[in-house]
Amino acid sequence: MSMLLIFILCAFIRAHEATPKQCFSNLFPFGVASAAFQTEGAWNVSGKGESIWDRYTHEHPELVFDHNNADVATDSYHKYEDDVKIAKQLGVTFYRFSISWPRILPTGLRNKINEDGLKYYHNVIDALLRENIVPVVTMYHWDLPQSLQDLGGWTNPTIAEYYVDYARVLFENYGHKVNTWLTFNEPLSFCHDGYGGYDAPGSRSSGFEDYLCGHNVLRAHGMTFRMFQREFSHLKASVGITLDLSWLEPATTSADDQEAAETARQFRFGWFSHPILSKEGDYPRVMRESIDRNSKRQGFFRSRLPSFTPEEVDMIKNSYHFLGLNHYTTYLVSKGSGKISTKPSFDDDMGVKISQNPSWPKTNSTWLRVVPWGFRKTLNWVKNSFNNPLLIITENGVPFEAGLQDVKRVNYIEAYLRSLHDAIYKDGCNVFGYTYWSLMDNYEWMRGYSERFGLFEVDYKSSNLTRSARLSAAFYSTVARTKCIPDNFNYYNYDVTK
Repeated sequence: MSMLLIFILCAFIRAHEATPKQCFSNLFPFGVASAAFQTEGAWNVSGKGESIWDRYTHEHPELVFDHNNADVATDSYHKYEDDVKIAKQLGVTFYRFSISWPRILPTGLRNKINEDGLKYYHNVIDALLRENIVPVVTMYHWDLPQSLQDLGGWTNPTIAEYYVDYARVLFENYGHKVNTWLTFNEPLSFCHDGYGGYDAPGSRSSGFEDYLCGHNVLRAHGMTFRMFQREFSHLKASVGITLDLSWLEPATTSADDQEAAETARQFRFGWFSHPILSKEGDYPRVMRESIDRNSKRQGFFRSRLPSFTPEEVDMIKNSYHFLGLNHYTTYLVSKGSGKISTKPSFDDDMGVKISQNPSWPKTNSTWLRVVPWGFRKTLNWVKNSFNNPLLIITENGVPFEAGLQDVKRVNYIEAYLRSLHDAIYKDGCNVFGYTYWSLMDNYEWMRGYSERFGLFEVDYKSSNLTRSARLSAAFYSTVARTKCIPDNFNYYNYDVTK
């Protein structure tokens, strides 16, 4: 059964089913997620090409928090059957994972297809299907082939065509097995933090290259969706994109801060959602006007934010069957100083100040604080801004210290699920699935192995990278199997395998 059909059935059940306590509909799917670079390892095995993250972490280990790389990671390339087994133990409906572009096309181009790479993902998908776990596939989770970066990466307009070629290979080879696809994961992150900041490829060109990246990602997404409609509609699959939105709450009730918060939402989420989800398409007006104005003040002949042709606006608009949404935390937003630097900057263009309340509970990440009420506000804002689109939560999770008795993670999941439940059943938000990030501890990009999000702990000191169920795995398994948030969860007597 396709995920989209599950969503539709959930909509019918939600409309006709009473929920006496905080239970979701019987068909509401719960899943877990991972990403290729963060878990697979085997970075140069069986014909895989080099990715930008391979190159960056090898050349600049000093920039990674613990100076480690993902050459081995959790070794999921060799241990994928173990990963499917623990997903089965959880009782989840689906498993969201990504395919590595350079493992399929080592040079990034279709003229050289790596058969070993194709076989690996066939094995992963088949293992999931044998256990009745739905594969949800992300085509791009940040690991661009280095050979394409050498040509400019996502700042080169031609990359959109190369991406469509890659997507076609995936549809041709896995389309008969996979019926739920995501074109990209968090373009805000890999464009702003990668081309505009210190993530791979580390361009540090904020307010310039990040806008070029975003423009070409949107073109690539729209082109891929239309290609799917033309060539693969017989597969009856669904195609979406995953965007991330931390809730952006006005720091005060002042009109200035209210306006600043909405501006931040449009820059950080509307940048990618407005061209796809809005009735008019194209970039948000506040983003276009601000960047055009600042570009002129800085002496540029044309805006640093590229323009779509009318045909591209129409191509990108409504290019989705559903939207994936990642949400972790909340920020406070206040009015900025109004000063514009002579150097291009996304933050200057946005023109606001972003902070967090120091009283909000801390985690093991500097950017992530526990603010469950922000989840409900996020979902309602998306609902009201874009006519209540069909949503699946593709990531929500939290890092804490190593150890199996992770009560704080259980509390996080419970609180955020209650907020999600309120958004669905009290507010009518069109959400039809939830994914916890992540199935197991993995390589967390520039934080290396220092942050642990997993329901299963990975023992990085063991020779076989042993996976062990945490308390949160038992809690989440209870939710996934019963569709209800436990009122009285037994913290001390559990077995996730039952």
